[in-house]
Amino acid sequence: MKPYKLCAMALIFTACGKQAPLEYPAAPADSTVYEAFGMEVIDTYRPLENDTAAQTLEWVKAENKLTQDYLGNIPFRENIRARLKQLNNYKRSGLPSKENDGKYYFYENDGTRNQSVLYRMDSIGAIPEVFIDPNTLSDDGTVALTGVYQSRDGKYTAYTVSRSGSDWTEIFVLDTATGELLPDHIEWAKFTGAAWNGDGFYYSAYDRPEAGKEFSNANEYHRVYYHKLGTPQSDDKVVFENRQQPLFFHTAATSHDESTLFVMVGGQGHGDELLALDLTKPGAKWKTIVEGQDYTVEPLDVVDGKLYLFTSLGAQRNRLVSVDLANPAVENWVDVIPEDPDGGVLTSVDFAGPDRLIAVFDRDASNHAYLFPLEGGKAISEIEFPTYGTAAFSAGRDADQVFYSFSSFVYPSAIYSYDAATNESKLYKSTDIEGFNPDDYVTEQVFYTSADGTKVPMFVVRHKDVKPDGSNPVYLYGYGGFGVTLNPGFNANRLLWLENGGIYAQANLRGGSEYGESWHEAGTKLNKLNVFNDFIAAAEYMVGEGWTKPELLTIEGGSNGGLLVGATVNMRPDLFRVAIPRVGVMDMMRYHLFTIGWNWAHDYGTADDSEEMASYLLGYSPIHNIKNDGTPYPAILVTTADHDDRVVPAHSFKYAATLQASDTGDAPKLIRIDSNAGHGAGKPVSKVIDEYTDIYSFIFQNIDREPASAK
Repeated sequence: MKPYKLCAMALIFTACGKQAPLEYPAAPADSTVYEAFGMEVIDTYRPLENDTAAQTLEWVKAENKLTQDYLGNIPFRENIRARLKQLNNYKRSGLPSKENDGKYYFYENDGTRNQSVLYRMDSIGAIPEVFIDPNTLSDDGTVALTGVYQSRDGKYTAYTVSRSGSDWTEIFVLDTATGELLPDHIEWAKFTGAAWNGDGFYYSAYDRPEAGKEFSNANEYHRVYYHKLGTPQSDDKVVFENRQQPLFFHTAATSHDESTLFVMVGGQGHGDELLALDLTKPGAKWKTIVEGQDYTVEPLDVVDGKLYLFTSLGAQRNRLVSVDLANPAVENWVDVIPEDPDGGVLTSVDFAGPDRLIAVFDRDASNHAYLFPLEGGKAISEIEFPTYGTAAFSAGRDADQVFYSFSSFVYPSAIYSYDAATNESKLYKSTDIEGFNPDDYVTEQVFYTSADGTKVPMFVVRHKDVKPDGSNPVYLYGYGGFGVTLNPGFNANRLLWLENGGIYAQANLRGGSEYGESWHEAGTKLNKLNVFNDFIAAAEYMVGEGWTKPELLTIEGGSNGGLLVGATVNMRPDLFRVAIPRVGVMDMMRYHLFTIGWNWAHDYGTADDSEEMASYLLGYSPIHNIKNDGTPYPAILVTTADHDDRVVPAHSFKYAATLQASDTGDAPKLIRIDSNAGHGAGKPVSKVIDEYTDIYSFIFQNIDREPASAK
């Protein structure tokens, strides 16, 4: 790899290689000023909240042209794209799962498809057939298959799809044996699956939204419906709602034997309330299993009237309990897998046949799995993994085989069969990427000290020949919110960075659940600055240990991680060379007014809560704290999408407009606005490659490096 300077590009770069200031489009603006507990809040770019207004659409068009002109003048951009296509062109398979019709189902992508195809086979090793190919549902791969739910008798299969990355969900039904599409079609569902009971299923949905505001207006009154096969959606019956609480989520699930209907009620707390209804007794009343929304509650299944419940109630690092549904009071619960006394965080539990369980724990943000007896007690054995990584299991009470996948930063997912009787794992399917050798790379876990003395873990991935001589580009990633744990995981696009001598660092910031609920709460509401300080300390560690210098340091994060990037850039613009805030929450004073933004109040608090909370939010809100005094900022590429109804694009629009209008030096401040895309889930491979092509082109250009492997 050699240093590279771009010269003689008249449009955007001067002849000597120094970037000339860009001319940014004028954004729609007005003189909006409002008060929050007596504090004056300037909201110059309020018109950009109307994402369908003609002025906004013109601004979006002009911004995309500016960004694409800039990126199009980077000479190695197409080489990066070509290399990313190579890295993504590998066969990847999902876990096989035995379903109610007795067949095995699995996802697979041959490396050329925008969406993975769902296959089925009569037995393990048999010739598979295509069951659902989501690539046939659109011309550009923007319709994603988001869930598949088979009826208990195996006759019918409901499946959910998302269009253009939206959270809005549609439900369709197939005759399982023939694959014939039935006339049943559910629209305007959201945050739902299909929970079968008899000849129909439960699902959750909102009222049809106002035309033109489908992706921006606040969502209210989430209801649980029952749909009977062969009837129109207009006939579906409401089985659960709460007219007094328009901002609650209501999610339905049924036990495997269809004896019990569960509704989880969330949206305003860190967890869910849990209610149960006995479906075997006509006229039965709802029973409350867990009150309030303070705890995690996830029903695993019901066996002989006994609910196996995954919960944080009574265990801030989670436990599995059995609950007698006839007498469900908390004091009668029995521990099956108690809270780990050694500090591990229980993250998932699966049945492994009728009398055993497989439990996965996080220890220092890496997965560890154990086999437990169903009736409780100590672990029978540990399922050994080769290195730091992430595992997922496919099993069940009726399953005659157990499979699991394992992946890490430089190890794509491999699938193993597991014999619980002998505690032996055998490789079932492996993944190879042409031209990439994982043995050339090293993954280390380090612990650094944050501003208040807290020790924070971080994974550091690099080529084995990279040395701490201060000359290495570093890509620092973080999230830090909503109890999300960042485990080691594989991303083929990351390989381009690593093979060009870059270091990837992933910080396990407070706000996640790496060490349980206390770690989460330490990064919420009036503790949110801990998250930003943890991220800054991670960057300072990488510099202090000699791995890099600020001129070579890139930070990136998405959604809550986009907020993280925006806030830390304002706090320490001198520490980073490039910043990539993706689909970020950037207006902390108004985030709760759009789509499901109100659902984040339990982590952030809102500007309506109190003067203290409003002042705290205003003090770090990315839009409201951009410097305008000539302080040099990093090069910034903001990314968002037109169908993002999770974090509406207005956040990124207003942030980019404010950046471009402020005096923050000559480094580019650009926004990339994707079309027919959403918050990220279900994005077709082609769009993912396009996005990473632009991100890497922007980074390498602004750290003055040419990616050698993309020549």
